[in-house]
Amino acid sequence: MFLLNGHPLSPDSAFVTPDGTQYPANWLRLSSPEERAALGITEEPDPAPYDQRFYWSQELPKDHPQLVEQWVAQTRTTANTLLAPTDWQVIREADNGTVMSAETKAERQRIRTASNSRVNALTATTTTEDLAAYICSPAYSNWSPIVINDDEDNIEEVLTFSGGSTTSAF
Repeated sequence: MFLLNGHPLSPDSAFVTPDGTQYPANWLRLSSPEERAALGITEEPDPAPYDQRFYWSQELPKDHPQLVEQWVAQTRTTANTLLAPTDWQVIREADNGTVMSAETKAERQRIRTASNSRVNALTATTTTEDLAAYICSPAYSNWSPIVINDDEDNIEEVLTFSGGSTTSAF
């Protein structure tokens, strides 16, 4: 990062020095370190990156209880998304008595159990740092693939969740 009088300069933007001299957008890239130093331009390393989902700045964490509430809601939304493709089977069973397969019932229960364990782990965190470490871990983000079979040769659909997105293949 280039600085002129403590203000950052973008390498590909024109700028004006305090004495009013204008420089073109490519000047910082084409100039030598000596030419930049002669104008008072210094170069410093870019600030270390931080996860903006959990921190306002590198050293300022977001409000932990609010983040927990947000991630609990996201976890429940994910579970509902994974359950949605088989909701019709629940309704059909209640409506006309056509029984849902034991595999589908077990998979739906596995999803609910996985969601509840994630919610419990989220609410057990005490700091934003702990929460961020859990969210970024495979324990939270890897929901195992879900395969729902009508029979062994006919896969009805495959759902997976990883890294914040849910995908479905039919």
